[in-house]
Amino acid sequence: MASGNPLILGIVLLAGGLFLFFMGFRWLSQKRLIENLPTSKIRSIAMGLVEVYGEAVPLKEKTIKSPFSNRECVYYKYTIEEYRSSGKHSRWVTVKLGISSQHFYLKDDTGVVLVDPEGANVDIPVDFEFKSGFGKDPDRRIQQFLKSNSLGFEGIFGMNKTMRYREYLIVPKDKLYIIGTADDNPIVEEATAKKGVEDVIIKRGAHNKFYYISDKPEKDVLKGFRWKVILGLFGGGASAVAGSAIIAWIFGAL
Repeated sequence: MASGNPLILGIVLLAGGLFLFFMGFRWLSQKRLIENLPTSKIRSIAMGLVEVYGEAVPLKEKTIKSPFSNRECVYYKYTIEEYRSSGKHSRWVTVKLGISSQHFYLKDDTGVVLVDPEGANVDIPVDFEFKSGFGKDPDRRIQQFLKSNSLGFEGIFGMNKTMRYREYLIVPKDKLYIIGTADDNPIVEEATAKKGVEDVIIKRGAHNKFYYISDKPEKDVLKGFRWKVILGLFGGGASAVAGSAIIAWIFGAL
C-alpha cells in the first residue's frame, strides 16, 4: 500500500505529479486557444478550426432514445459501473461505456450546420443516475439492456452487486458551445447544396485534434480550464516535488 510504504508513496506522487504537470501545459494551450478563437456565425463558417454556439437540432427531425431513461435526445453517453472492494480499498470500476454516433445539427440565428460528435470531448453533466444493490434491483429497462449486452447485476449466491448506471444527454434545444474542425460534408454532394453551409460538417480534424463540445457558455468553459491549469501546473508540480523529496530522502538514508 502506498500509505504504508514511503518508496511507493514517493513514486506515486512523482509519477502522478509529472502527469498532471504536463497535462497542465496541455490545458493551458487549450485555454489560450479558446480565448483567442472568435465565435463564428454558422452562415460565415470558414474551413478549419472554428468556434460556434447554438442549439442542438435532431438530424432529419428524428431523435434517438437513451438506453436507460428512454429520453429523446440527439446524443448520449452511458456508463455502467460496479463498486468493487480489494482489501481496504474500494472504487467504482467501469464495466461498460457506450456513446451514440448519430450526427445532429447546431442552429443559430443564421443557419444550421451538421455536427459529427465522434471523437469529441463532450463536457456535459450527468442527466440520469440509478443505483442497484442489496435489496434493490435495476428497473425493467436497465435489466433488458444488461441482458442484451450479456451483463449481469447479480453476484455470488444470487445477491445483487452494487452497480451504478449513468446517462449524459444532449437533448433538442440544448445550447452548445463547440470548438471543432469545419470540413466538407460527405453526406451532401457539392452540386446539390443550396447554401454553402450545407456542404460543411463540424468534426474532429485530422490535424486540429482539439474537439470540444459543452453545454456551458464560453465564460464557464474558460473558468473550468483555469482550474485545470492550476491543478496541473501547481498541484502536479507540488506533487512531483514532494515525491522526489521522499525518494531522495529514502535513498539518502540507505
